[in-house]
Amino acid sequence: GVRDVMFLYEENRCSMTYMYEYPEYLKIKLPKKTARRYPAYELYLYGEGNYAEENKNLLLTGIPVLFLPGNAGSYKQVRSLGSVALRKAEDVDFKYHFNFFSVNFNEELVALYGGSLQRQTKFVHECIKVILKLYKGREFAPSSVAIVGHSMGGLVARALLTLKNFKPELINLLITQATPHVAPVMPLDKYLTDFYTAVNSHWILKAQDLRNLTTLSVAGGFRDYQVRSGLAFLPRLSQHDSALSVVSSAVPRAWASTDHLSIVWCKELILATIRAFFDLIDENTRQITEDPKKRMSVLNHHFVRHPAKMYEENPEAFTHLTGAFNWITVKASKWTYSVYNDSDGKYFSFPLTSHRKSYSHVYCENSMLDTSSWIYGCMNTNSSMCLEAADLSWRAELLPTTKVVMLKLLDYPSLSHIVIQVPPAVGNKYTLGCEFFKKDSRTVQLPVTHLFSFGFSSSKILLNSTGLLYNVQLQHFNQIYQAFKIYIDSHCQSLKERKPSVYRLHIPWSYEDSITVAKVPSLAEISAKLHIAQPHSDSSLPELNIYSSPDCQYEVILKTSLLQVLGQIVRFHAGAFPVYIVSNILLTYGGQLSTLRSTGQCSDFSLQLVRTAKPYKVEPLISIVVFLQGFNWFREIWESLSLPEVDAAVLSSQDAWFPLVSLILFLFGTGIAYWTGVFFSTSLRLFSSLWLTLIRPSELQKDKLITPSRLCGMISLALVSWTTCGAFAVLIIYLQYLFKPVHIFVTSVFHFQDSGHSKETSQNSSTLTVKAQSSVGSIPEATQSPSNSKTSAEAVNSLKMHITVLNLFTWIVLLNLPSLIYWLKNLRYNVRLDPDPCRSTAIILVCILEILMNSSTSEVKSSKLLKIAAKVPLPLSVAMLAFGLMHLYRVPHFVTFSLLLHVLCCFV
Repeated sequence: GVRDVMFLYEENRCSMTYMYEYPEYLKIKLPKKTARRYPAYELYLYGEGNYAEENKNLLLTGIPVLFLPGNAGSYKQVRSLGSVALRKAEDVDFKYHFNFFSVNFNEELVALYGGSLQRQTKFVHECIKVILKLYKGREFAPSSVAIVGHSMGGLVARALLTLKNFKPELINLLITQATPHVAPVMPLDKYLTDFYTAVNSHWILKAQDLRNLTTLSVAGGFRDYQVRSGLAFLPRLSQHDSALSVVSSAVPRAWASTDHLSIVWCKELILATIRAFFDLIDENTRQITEDPKKRMSVLNHHFVRHPAKMYEENPEAFTHLTGAFNWITVKASKWTYSVYNDSDGKYFSFPLTSHRKSYSHVYCENSMLDTSSWIYGCMNTNSSMCLEAADLSWRAELLPTTKVVMLKLLDYPSLSHIVIQVPPAVGNKYTLGCEFFKKDSRTVQLPVTHLFSFGFSSSKILLNSTGLLYNVQLQHFNQIYQAFKIYIDSHCQSLKERKPSVYRLHIPWSYEDSITVAKVPSLAEISAKLHIAQPHSDSSLPELNIYSSPDCQYEVILKTSLLQVLGQIVRFHAGAFPVYIVSNILLTYGGQLSTLRSTGQCSDFSLQLVRTAKPYKVEPLISIVVFLQGFNWFREIWESLSLPEVDAAVLSSQDAWFPLVSLILFLFGTGIAYWTGVFFSTSLRLFSSLWLTLIRPSELQKDKLITPSRLCGMISLALVSWTTCGAFAVLIIYLQYLFKPVHIFVTSVFHFQDSGHSKETSQNSSTLTVKAQSSVGSIPEATQSPSNSKTSAEAVNSLKMHITVLNLFTWIVLLNLPSLIYWLKNLRYNVRLDPDPCRSTAIILVCILEILMNSSTSEVKSSKLLKIAAKVPLPLSVAMLAFGLMHLYRVPHFVTFSLLLHVLCCFV
């Protein structure tokens, strides 16, 4: 599944954008107050060559666009947009041009640490004020700024509207590239999830105020494994009709999936964006139009359905058909025509009267991909010629190798003829085709195979094509965990050269179509899987549109792809892996405490994991709660207890969850937990043998749990946590703790080797490293004295317990690592991380681990609290899976509570 997500996607079909002159970034001077408040952030203006020289005095006359980079993104990523816009401005002799500004966020890791998102948002607000001030007093001074945000930059742009003193009219257009709008990819701290909640709630509650802001979200498709495209779809609201979400594979003239970084430089997407920008200009104000309807119309033209014509705001309803062209009447229901070096222009006229009774639709295609009009509708009832006609070319749609139009005859009752224009073609070779048909005859239904068929069974359908178009409707294909391989095998009667076939997988409830172009005859393979599940209110069916060659047969074979099903589970739920892994380790930890209580011995980690970590202990309870949350009475009781919503219930409401997923993830977590246990024990043996060769270990001494030196260490680390960064203190105590099991292991081994000189003992000692089993290594006891044996057994028990605690603690360190990296990166600006998501947890952990580090199982065994400490990990595991899937930052709290009980067992 991981392999499917990370490696098995389509090749990169994007072209690189190039600069024709050297790119320059002019730093804009910010007001002193702003520069002092945000020392790490900067604002730049992009330029090249002469244009950059002219702008050095900042006498700007263009249209301002602000680029916001994303997580760890650079302000220099603006260059693709800026350079292409500059070339386009040169094409129109600088009648209009854009000034591209870019913000330097110091490449902060905002996708992993949410503490700086609010700060970035406020800085962008200051930048907008500074940018608009640069144009003051100019003839066509702008009153608003267009924003392009990549990744988290898009979310920061949306967050501007949540600021109290922000005027919504300061931005009129927002384009986001691979921005996770719905939820964070990894919810690693509370600031991140709170920021998302604030932004999304504001956009839902204040939807009426957003009418004047047009938003376009472009997702990368399956190549982008960092931000899955489902997260990039803006919240759908009936009253909010000025937002559009598309996947790059569906964007006309791009038709390519992009990875998380290439979406910034993908030439095909950049061209679509810049063409849209130029079409959005109002000729009177020389700025982006204030008309929201026009803005949506332009974005639909370039990003949803391109009619293979240049954008026109109000295209003329009627056109005069002039020119000394030959008029040819075609009465057949199916017609194809090849053009090669035709010196004469022609009009082909199709009378509709004879076809209306027999057929419901007419379909035409044209492989000449110019932008001129080519298909018209006539209202002449008498003559076969007509001078004035309605231009139907606006109804066409551009595909990779052809432009097509399909018209429902009932929608055009006043038309008498359809006319195809073929202009003189010197040196050009292209084909045209038209056919009349009944829609039912060209639509076939194919039920998809069941999820549990595992690819052994298949659905097949044979299309004896005599037509130019077929629609294969895929029944029961509506969930995100479904994934199929579709094979289209084409056979033709003759071996003549044909135009390639185009296969389009069309998803009617979201703009996530994917297009495949294949030679004929050939065997084409298409992956069919969804970014978004079908909404409950939608009953439409996904379609496979086959733009076929006549006289060819097409066989469509559909099979479930188990690998891609696993890939979908990984794609949608990889962020929850740490929760399931820690849950397994916590169950094992509880089991070890339980066996310690009942037998006086601490069991081996791997054996205890197999015994204790069972999905039926945690899964059913969560499923019952999710089911009950569908009832109002239960929800009211739940809310009255002030309990947070169960994450699985939230995911279920988004159609991104089903019970089997949880079982698969739990088993995956068990596997990872097992191998981390093996890794720890192997590492322990390696470090111990290295230690033994370098240093003669001191005797293992029984000490008090709290000594003055340890108390000093505790206080100093708590101070480090309070004054610098909590994660830094956690890392220090973790590294300190790492040496504890090594020290116990080495000392036990060494003193065992040292204690006896008999032949038997030396034989035993030679097999020590072999006998060190998967988690710790059992120490031979045959020739030891009773007191030695007791100490050795105690050491082994303590060692096993320390390894499990260390395993748990490793995951706490990993989950807190992003805030540590962020702090280290910004150390030159501020010694103290503010806000710090793990400061209070770190102080508690430092105290707990300083004591646990020096504890042994002998203190815990006799504790009155041991029974509670052994039973608590199970409910904690259930709670972790219930409330941690979408809130990873809660995981350390559950672990900390469990370890706190362990510490109390040492005293009570």
